[in-house]
Amino acid sequence: MTTQTKFPGRKPTHRIYRVIGEGKASSWTPIGAAWPNQDGQGFNISYDAVPLSGRIVMREITERPQANAA
Repeated sequence: MTTQTKFPGRKPTHRIYRVIGEGKASSWTPIGAAWPNQDGQGFNISYDAVPLSGRIVMREITERPQANAA
């Protein structure tokens, strides 16, 4: 079951990544998502994979600026 089907009708507010390396040489792999609890005191977290190495980073989902087409 993927993160999209565990909470139907609700979009995640945070994406979860496995990160290996540092700085510009790092590799970020999306592995899950998080939604705030209804009381706002925590998160429901859903993983599609659990890494055995690297670190786990949770980042708020934001819209990326679109590049201007010339």
